[in-house]
Amino acid sequence: MKAVITGDIVNSQSIEPQIWLNALEDVLGQRNPAVWEIYRGDEFQFLLEDAKDSLIKAIEIKARIKMIKGLDVRISIGLGSQDFKTDKVSQSNGTAFVNSGRQLEKIKNEKINLGINSGISGFDDEFNLIFKWLGTTSDDWSVVSAEIIYLTIQNLGLTQEDLAKKINVSQSSISQRLKRAQFYLIKETDQYFRKKVAEL
Repeated sequence: MKAVITGDIVNSQSIEPQIWLNALEDVLGQRNPAVWEIYRGDEFQFLLEDAKDSLIKAIEIKARIKMIKGLDVRISIGLGSQDFKTDKVSQSNGTAFVNSGRQLEKIKNEKINLGINSGISGFDDEFNLIFKWLGTTSDDWSVVSAEIIYLTIQNLGLTQEDLAKKINVSQSSISQRLKRAQFYLIKETDQYFRKKVAEL
């Protein structure tokens, strides 16, 4: 099962586009239209081969964008298939693409920033409720909280001591920042998400 992340940058007009474009490239790699691309100005689409990775990738994107003061990102995760493949991800098709696009419109109307659509109502109901709770934390991340989440996801093998050296702060400061940003609850949610996606 594949996943498609469709997103749009909230308050994108408030800064130079290159700033948030560079942030997306930090997370998604150099632009490769077959994997990810920008369309309709400030919207983007990203294809993941393994649907189990989609939540942690969405959190990583959110954290990187929230590192830019005044910006946020609305993210829809669509799970399913890729039935038609082209050189551009935005022109490919399949249930993952349809589900992601529909869910983005839905969460825009509901004024929330994270949603999922797998086409399986019980799964979607459960995780969309969980994501609303997750949003109460992640929507309010400060730049410092977003930075520690992003840094930790980018360096999952590192200890707190290693992370502290990387940004020149104390280990206790890293611990406090991770707790404040609810990283351990996010990690637990991701593990549960992976388990439930594997069962689909």
